[in-house]
Amino acid sequence: MTKKRWLWISAIALIAIILLTLFTAPNTSKVNSGSTYSRSPDGYGAWYAFMEKQGTPVKRWQKPFSDLAGVATEETPSLIKYSEFKIANSITLLRVYSQLNEDSLNDQEQKWVEKGNTLVILGAKQPVTEARFITFQQSPAGAVKIDTRRRLPKLEQGEQQLGDRFGAIVWQQTLGKGQVIFATTPYLAANAYQEQPENYQFLAKLVTQSDNQILVDEYIHGYKDPEVITKEDGADLISYLSKTPLFAALVQVSIILLVLVWANNQRLGSPLSLKAPVVDNSEAYIQALASVLQKAESSEFILEAVGKQEQLQLQKALGLGSTLVDHQTLISAWVQQTKRPPAELQQVLELQSTKRIINEKPLLNWLGKWQKIRSIH
Repeated sequence: MTKKRWLWISAIALIAIILLTLFTAPNTSKVNSGSTYSRSPDGYGAWYAFMEKQGTPVKRWQKPFSDLAGVATEETPSLIKYSEFKIANSITLLRVYSQLNEDSLNDQEQKWVEKGNTLVILGAKQPVTEARFITFQQSPAGAVKIDTRRRLPKLEQGEQQLGDRFGAIVWQQTLGKGQVIFATTPYLAANAYQEQPENYQFLAKLVTQSDNQILVDEYIHGYKDPEVITKEDGADLISYLSKTPLFAALVQVSIILLVLVWANNQRLGSPLSLKAPVVDNSEAYIQALASVLQKAESSEFILEAVGKQEQLQLQKALGLGSTLVDHQTLISAWVQQTKRPPAELQQVLELQSTKRIINEKPLLNWLGKWQKIRSIH
């Protein structure tokens, strides 16, 4: 197998692996950003611990929103046993980094809120304003640190909780019997603000305005209860593996094996027949003669033979014909046409007239001077 063929095979395998990695690799950023399981700076593990420490029960919801909307209705009993904890009619659901705004709530979410529930959305998508990136906003909990320039420029309806002259940062809107609370920053009480207790207290006040049961949506971050995984992924092994990192690795290995099998049975292109190298008799004769002259140290022969040919070519270029003329006539014509000093041409002509043995270095230097003279003209 030729080197070029191996390069083609390696390139195809590498491209296949890169594409599979891009399209099948699990998205871990969604899991980490805003999750109460995360200890990264943008996680909410510290705020969850803060709520537990002050005795405020907060539960992690790891099911689709449709399941929550199905149990939190007026038709259901006041308490329903669901999973490992009970769900009440009145619920406050906290969603971190959901990128939603009042215009992007679907019908199911709006109807759920209208029945008396509260939806808290951190990371509502709003435009960037001219506000400073780092500001401290006054609230009943103290000075809340805000790291974003995003604002709701005009609050047409609802109540502003935090904001400045550039617009609202945190605001709430009433929908039926419930309400929706928006914040333009997803990092309102993230782990990065552990030295800013006012942020943690402010978010705690937002989710405890009513006596609702408090849930944190972990399903949007990729965390699911076992029964949800079984329901969504199915019981068959192929469906389960297709949603795990192991599946991407298996596909990559399979593609590499297919490429190798294909490479051993087919060529990358049509076969090329070998052609016999064309021998240049003139070049071979010149190289052989040069080798003999070099071994015999016959530099005077090279000076004479090459010098005459160089002089003859220069004469033709100067319009002096093809018969050798004396050096002075040649020098005068060259100076007149090129405006160069006569010493340049005189040196190479004198050296070839000496007919003496010279070393390889001066010989190469002499040939270089002839080449320079030809390029000048």
